[in-house]
Amino acid sequence: MAYWLVKSEPDAFSWEQQVANGVEPWTGVRSHEARRNLAAMRRGDRAFFYHSNIGREIVGIVEVVREAYPDPTAETGGWVCVDMKAVAPLARPVTLAEMKASPALADLALIRQSRLSVVPVSDAHWAAIEALAAG
Repeated sequence: MAYWLVKSEPDAFSWEQQVANGVEPWTGVRSHEARRNLAAMRRGDRAFFYHSNIGREIVGIVEVVREAYPDPTAETGGWVCVDMKAVAPLARPVTLAEMKASPALADLALIRQSRLSVVPVSDAHWAAIEALAAG
């Protein structure tokens, strides 16, 4: 299993909407690097659900339930999406400020490539974020 982080603006698509919808396609990604990351996702992979712009915090965990397929919201360009389902909220949200303050997360892709909407998360980073969420 691989780990990821996916970002969404909560006023466009929130964690609460993900939970309410059950399985949801992760559409609208228009970065070539983020597209490669979506294409690399496999069924059963897990991702942190990050609220960007408003909140700037990881709020939950989702799981890939369908691997990459053509994004129905794209008119051209070979863009892809994956289907995600909500697994669980974090015990408490982990803010961007907390992640930036943690030496264990200094090289986390979210911090190094802050504009990228889909990034890989190492096993060590996943464990460090879970520890922060546990308090």
